[in-house]
Amino acid sequence: MKKEVTEKFIDLFGDDNLSNYFSPGRINLIGEHTDYNGCYVFPAAISIGTFGVARKRTDSLVKVYSLNFDEIGIIEFSLDEPLENTANSHWGNFVKGYLFMLKQAGHEISQGFDLAIEGTIPNGSGLSSSASLELLVGTVANDLYDLGLDKLTLVQLGQKVENDFIGVNSGIMDQFAIGFGELGKAILLDTNTLKYEMVPAEFGDYKIVIMNTNKRRELADSKYNERRAQCEEALKRLQTKLDITALGQLSEEEFESNRCLINDEILEKRAKHAVYENGRTLKAKAALVAGDLVTFGQLLNASHESLKTDYEVTGIELDTLAETAQTLPGVLGARMTGAGFGGCGIALVNSAEIDNFTSAVNAVYLEKIGYAASFYVATIADGARKL
Repeated sequence: MKKEVTEKFIDLFGDDNLSNYFSPGRINLIGEHTDYNGCYVFPAAISIGTFGVARKRTDSLVKVYSLNFDEIGIIEFSLDEPLENTANSHWGNFVKGYLFMLKQAGHEISQGFDLAIEGTIPNGSGLSSSASLELLVGTVANDLYDLGLDKLTLVQLGQKVENDFIGVNSGIMDQFAIGFGELGKAILLDTNTLKYEMVPAEFGDYKIVIMNTNKRRELADSKYNERRAQCEEALKRLQTKLDITALGQLSEEEFESNRCLINDEILEKRAKHAVYENGRTLKAKAALVAGDLVTFGQLLNASHESLKTDYEVTGIELDTLAETAQTLPGVLGARMTGAGFGGCGIALVNSAEIDNFTSAVNAVYLEKIGYAASFYVATIADGARKL
């Protein structure tokens, strides 16, 4: 992949002074739809992601090209003109957005660059192709312009691109996992304080298998923003009595004692998911550290049920994958991962059963949904970096 994108860059832009970069995708082991609720999340960077080749220019032009969108060709814009989100910029809006945020933060950026990328993350899969691209652009800009920005700043700017330039009201988990990822480790992140702990992700005879519904999911078009607004409304109603700033500050017992304040069945279900998923995330981390993979798997199953019943973000495709997986030999647990409404699930599968597992799940999925799912064994990897 690195070779392909380098060859394409040379073909388009020439071969002097090239630099290579990589930004991973991410999976979230557990803690879903909780990052914008001030809760814990438990993600990890993975070995599939976005490769980039870049070189600084002497003029103000930025020229970007993606092998994944060959039909679009080179997207070009000037740093001398206002950086705006436009339909004809396609994926280039993420590049514009990051440069816009850097300028807004006071960085003097007048010289452009050439950039060619190729991503191995399936588009719309829920493995954070957009955050991977944001952190790739941040890593490229930080290097080319010698900005000296630390990881957290790059991560926070990436989230601002997503929220304020692209228009998706997401939390910080995706960018954080991609920026701070380490080989073989998951990140227990308190999204309320941004304190984090690197946790060895050791699964013994088991592996995390990613199950892709192959149903595209567009965050901005999904009910993602609606769910976030529902949680904010539930929080507001709880704050009439409770001194809290996020749902993640509530224990399960405190929630149950005060849920009557919400006074709306749908909003109660949304808030319940956030609070209980927060508890499951802490229990899952403890189980993983203790080597108790059976409990870890049970928590994955409970997470999926909550996302299906209380948060209502799964859908027939994700339910078919997760619920079929849960019944199979050698599987300790399975759930959707990401925003839902399509995208991917994960399953904790005994290594010896992986071939049988993928065949069995795919047979049920094909019969019920009408097209095949895709499967990948997740390798937990390092975060965004210059190669």
